[in-house]
Amino acid sequence: MWQVLSEKEQTLFYAMHRADQVHAINVARTALKIAKEYPREVNRTLLLRVALLHDVGRKKGDLDIWGKAFAVLAMKGFPRIAEHLMQARKGTIFYRFGHALYVSRYHAAIGAGRLREIRLLTEASIVARHHLPPDDHDVAELIILRMADERN
Repeated sequence: MWQVLSEKEQTLFYAMHRADQVHAINVARTALKIAKEYPREVNRTLLLRVALLHDVGRKKGDLDIWGKAFAVLAMKGFPRIAEHLMQARKGTIFYRFGHALYVSRYHAAIGAGRLREIRLLTEASIVARHHLPPDDHDVAELIILRMADERN
């Protein structure tokens, strides 16, 4: 599985929290299973790469398991407060909460930016859209990534 990731890509992967690494591996396995039955042509190498890299917008220290739970609950139950917390300045007591919310909400865009920095433009375009609503022009790899991510 790892031979599909370059050294720079592995650096991004290993910068994620351990729980996110395990999640990405599970998403990759599920995605490959879905691809076997998928009616359209699928680039399995690209699919595996985006599955392993889809959450590189979250790294160790940004958002641990409790931070993810907090972010989901805050954004669903208290969206206005969550928006306000995301504006908290560094050095304030609310910054850590706001940062967790920000990373949770924008990790796809953050990850896509990190992938663009190492010239992975195709992967970046898929990662950037993996939490957006489906579109008629979505490539098979993005469709499968969404399905696999939802199952894990």
